[in-house]
Amino acid sequence: MKPTEINLHQVSRVLELSFEDGSNFKLPVEYLRVYSPSAEVQGHGPGQDVLQIGKEDVNIDAIEPMGHYAIKLVFDDNHDTGIYSWDYLYELGATYDERWEHYLERLAEAGHKRKSES
Repeated sequence: MKPTEINLHQVSRVLELSFEDGSNFKLPVEYLRVYSPSAEVQGHGPGQDVLQIGKEDVNIDAIEPMGHYAIKLVFDDNHDTGIYSWDYLYELGATYDERWEHYLERLAEAGHKRKSES
């Protein structure tokens, strides 16, 4: 499913996506960064993902189209290797609550405290 609209809100660090089925997702940049589809984050096989720590203040510098199927997000921490397909972005939006909770649990297990929300 293809997005009908993609809006980056840099001040609030949120990427807003609207899809053809009427779904609308507001995804924090931190969430997109820690769930980057890149091998650097996901590893090269199941269970090899690398917990991303200290990404609370990360933002997006650029959004680059990748054909008619995806975008590349260029983050201000110099991470730019993840290609976000339309399907993956939709999945990230649809499973946000569960994935975000899982991320917070993993941070806690690693002994990392997130910076307070401002």
